[in-house]
Amino acid sequence: MVRTTTKICCRELWKNLPWKKFRRNLFRLQIRIFKAVEAGNLVKARNLQKLVLKSTAAKLLAIRQVTQLNKGKRTAGLDGIKSLDFVSRFQVFFSMKSLNNWEPGKLRRIPIPKKNGKVRILSVPNMIDRVWQCLIKFALEPAHEAIFHANSYGFRPGRGAHDAQKMVFQQLKRTKKLSNVEKRVIELDIKKCFDRISHESIMKRVIAPMGTKNKIFKALKEGAFPDFPEQGTPQGGTFSPLLANIALDGIEDIHKSVRYADDMLIFLKPGDDADHILLQVKEFLADRGMEISEEKTKITPVTNGFNFLGWFFKVQKNGKFRSLPSEENYLAFKKKAKTIVNCSAYGAEVKAAKLASLVRGWRNYHKYTKLDGSRFSLWSMEYRTFVVFKKQKSLNYESALKLAKKAFPNVEYHENKFVGVAGAKSPYDGDVLYWSKRNSKFYNGLSAELLQKQNHTCGFCGMKFFPREDVHLHHRDGNHGNWKKNNLVVVHQSCHQYHHMAE
Repeated sequence: MVRTTTKICCRELWKNLPWKKFRRNLFRLQIRIFKAVEAGNLVKARNLQKLVLKSTAAKLLAIRQVTQLNKGKRTAGLDGIKSLDFVSRFQVFFSMKSLNNWEPGKLRRIPIPKKNGKVRILSVPNMIDRVWQCLIKFALEPAHEAIFHANSYGFRPGRGAHDAQKMVFQQLKRTKKLSNVEKRVIELDIKKCFDRISHESIMKRVIAPMGTKNKIFKALKEGAFPDFPEQGTPQGGTFSPLLANIALDGIEDIHKSVRYADDMLIFLKPGDDADHILLQVKEFLADRGMEISEEKTKITPVTNGFNFLGWFFKVQKNGKFRSLPSEENYLAFKKKAKTIVNCSAYGAEVKAAKLASLVRGWRNYHKYTKLDGSRFSLWSMEYRTFVVFKKQKSLNYESALKLAKKAFPNVEYHENKFVGVAGAKSPYDGDVLYWSKRNSKFYNGLSAELLQKQNHTCGFCGMKFFPREDVHLHHRDGNHGNWKKNNLVVVHQSCHQYHHMAE
């Protein structure tokens, strides 16, 4: 009884914490760190980072991020902990007195099969280690956002794959000054990038207080493989993608290029010396403990077409730029959809709901490509789904057709019409209006209309929407079947979660 009462009290206390104030306080510090580094004042930046690492708000937000918001929140480390209840979250908070008390633990190795038949190792830290890493990331990210290259788009706030896609379009579209049909691209592949990054090269470039750098170094050592004790960032660590970006930053200066994490394209004009550029790339990577994959790195005429981030790009003979879903991406999607349709454990209603989520996500990702034609319109897949649904005895022709249409929701597409992020801008630059409006443009229909009506602010906490978090639609009366405009309000994902706190 006492334990139950404690749980209820902790739940209410956690739910009623001033999260809006916490977010505002942390964000204010992060903006100051960004501007200090931008001005070249690293001493001030490190002092501000120390404030973040000691901040009550930042610690609680890190716990919330790791235990409630991250997609991998249910993946256990060696400690076997998949989730934390409300009592445990407070216990973790009270244990986080000082970064000096944290000793990174061993990582859980999870083999993940790759498409080529090989295996990728996912190294997952313990829950408490992920919280500390998240807190350190809060301090590191704004410092490096101030100096990261504008053509880097992977694992960065306010940037994504569509920005990289737009960059490809900008480099390969037709212009009056230069023909685009004679251009080439270097499809650069870095051999085992995350497993080979030199620890020394990371530590040389990380902007952080010395004590924090020592803890980062220890965490990297715990994630290293015995054969390569001086290399690697664990794939599964909270701050690993940021550390990889820190190590690779600057490779974009060698030649005009676009980078998304370790995926990179280098654009070549007719007179460019590809061999000299590749030599510079090799020297850059060697300094960081890495090397290119000779078998996967290739120079491709743009008229032949090439794949990048799940898209196929090509410049036609007439100079027209085309962007389509890649063959590999389409077949992988088709396989997932087929698995759902053929699953005998699901009824048609469940299948329709699962398919709708999958199809909407796929169409949204490819909404700035050319999706017309019977193949990418998914007409044949929708028809086959209808045929399967019609076999269910409880459905007639009309109801099966209605469910099939529900399973394949339409998403408007506009080839190459995405508006890319402006220059080297970052959410930490303090331009709140730019980022809230930009984030709002990623939504359409009711969400877009309500965002405009609410002046791009959350209906619960009143704060602006930033690229960090998804926008959710909340039903005021609790009836998820009532989609009238006056019954809906747009809110932050976390605000929505706390409103419907059930775990």
